[in-house]
Amino acid sequence: QVQLVDSGGDLVQPGGSLRLSCAASGNIFRFYAMGWYRQAPGKQRELVATITSGGSTNYADSVKGRFTISRDNAKNTVYLQMNSLKPEDTAVYYCNAVAPVSRADYWGQGTQVTVSS
Repeated sequence: QVQLVDSGGDLVQPGGSLRLSCAASGNIFRFYAMGWYRQAPGKQRELVATITSGGSTNYADSVKGRFTISRDNAKNTVYLQMNSLKPEDTAVYYCNAVAPVSRADYWGQGTQVTVSS
């Protein structure tokens, strides 16, 4: 079983930056693909960024060039660095982990990011 704890969300002004963190339990973290999703009020949950066990990354078009996903396997932690934030980035952000064989999903509790003047 994997447990994920999200943190780092806050209220920021447009153009500002935040770094989200996701701390994972378990001793096989390095084998899991990780990702960040977000859900704004009244909208579907959408993929923001993913990172494989090998470190390959992928991003939604809306965040390319502004967000960076990374992982530190020694700390069992995945990060999302968010720069040049826009009001449209306002959402609850969720950390996600996918098991390598079963493809089972695990989710963090979510952390609120609000971008507003």
